[in-house]
Amino acid sequence: MPAEQQSAQRRSRAWRIARTLLQGDRPYMLYIAFAILLVVFSFASPWFLSIDNFLNIGRQTALVSIIAIGMTFVIIARQIDLSVGSSLALSGMAAALAMSHINDSWIVGAIAGIGTGAIVGAINGFVTTRLSIPSFLVTLGSLSAARGLALMVTTTRPEIITNDTFISIFGEGSIAGVPAPILWTLLAVVGGILLLHYSVFGRQIYAAGGNPTAALYSGINIRRVTTLAFVLTGVLAGLAALVLSARSHAARPDVVQGMELDVIASVTLGGCSLFGGRGFILGTLLGSLIIGTLNNGLVLLGVSSSLQLVIKGVIIVAAVAFTRK
Repeated sequence: MPAEQQSAQRRSRAWRIARTLLQGDRPYMLYIAFAILLVVFSFASPWFLSIDNFLNIGRQTALVSIIAIGMTFVIIARQIDLSVGSSLALSGMAAALAMSHINDSWIVGAIAGIGTGAIVGAINGFVTTRLSIPSFLVTLGSLSAARGLALMVTTTRPEIITNDTFISIFGEGSIAGVPAPILWTLLAVVGGILLLHYSVFGRQIYAAGGNPTAALYSGINIRRVTTLAFVLTGVLAGLAALVLSARSHAARPDVVQGMELDVIASVTLGGCSLFGGRGFILGTLLGSLIIGTLNNGLVLLGVSSSLQLVIKGVIIVAAVAFTRK
């Protein structure tokens, strides 16, 4: 095969991949919004435009970004999961308790944390699909139940984590200067892209959310696909729990209350439709980074916390309005 033809095929393949990653309705608005935030805060604060600050933004947004990858699958499937914050708290407690009672093994702790998140997701998916109860109500109930269980197992007290390997792998370690929380975020993003955009399961998720009737007549098991989406979200909530527990050197049952709102905001800001059938992983990541950058820049500018909430709310609504379907 001539070299020119091989080069043309490589360029065509690269273009198809780029087009897949950038798919969505008017995604360029996300990049414009992100670029405007970077420019404005760079001029407004002399401390914003630095590697250390960007790494700090990455660490601050890691938990939301990781869980938002899973939430993207759930929302594309025309569902919602309000229990991710409580699932994270319960998963963190499970990981810490497993390590403290089973030979202080970080592997056991990781399995316990991720497994607990998967169980919560499986329960959400099973009740939603088998009992035909709206996922909003199901996950609202599991939000309360999981949080209550996390408080019960330790009588509201934190569980200290002393395993240095666990803390290094999930919280304080780094590779080539990149902190572990950011590395886990990148791993979740790459896995989410491959699963959503390059697998049969991803195509089934889009079909189940876009037109459930047509998907059913096409032979797609909508119950199974939807349940797996909830399980994936639970797994990623468990991973986020490991990251948070390692960074804090402890698991607390009262952490990240209200995180589900930031997660859902990141997904919708990233171009995912709450009516299902539309969304892409890179958009979700950008949505999370926009919210994280906005929080970081407002703190550097010394804006009061109450005004921060007002500004963030207005900007999120405006951004979603520009990127809506």
